[in-house]
Amino acid sequence: MPNANRGAVGFQSSEFEQKYERPSKSQLKREMTALQKLGEALVDAPRDRVKKVPMPEDVLEAILECQQISSHEGRRRQLQFVGKKMRTLSEEETAIIQKTVDGWRGTSKSEAAALHAVERQRERLLADDNALTDLCAQHPTLNVQQLRTLIRNARKEQADNKPPKAYREIFQILKSLRAPTDDQESDENDEEDENPS
Repeated sequence: MPNANRGAVGFQSSEFEQKYERPSKSQLKREMTALQKLGEALVDAPRDRVKKVPMPEDVLEAILECQQISSHEGRRRQLQFVGKKMRTLSEEETAIIQKTVDGWRGTSKSEAAALHAVERQRERLLADDNALTDLCAQHPTLNVQQLRTLIRNARKEQADNKPPKAYREIFQILKSLRAPTDDQESDENDEEDENPS
């Protein structure tokens, strides 16, 4: 026969829950691990990029020193030190650094997509003669004769299984067409300022 009083207690379970003023150990560990990974991302980044990140001088020195260490154990200890230095940063400083590192990842994805587009354009040029006509229409200042010669040489290189010298030169030309120079960007920005829509 089931007990009618079973499960009926005279208190609520929330009465005995303790209220903590500070974060739990698990939460602190998650935050420390996140800061450690952020420090590792900075150590793995190119030196010139790291120098541009806004951070205290002592943290920057620890990161740059870690980049120079080649010994596995020495590097591991220095990474731990970098993590310790990262924990001294304020939340605002950490957020700025995290935003910068996330920006690098976004930039590299867009750069990769742009390079893939250049590769596809090069393949179209080698496969179809009309692609060169279309490209010349888009870029009237292009040296058509030079590009036509490079396309012919690249086709011959592929047929003869030779090193892809002309193939690479075509890529560089197409890449330079895609990437506007700083002067062009500033000119375009000036034109936008002069002609607001």
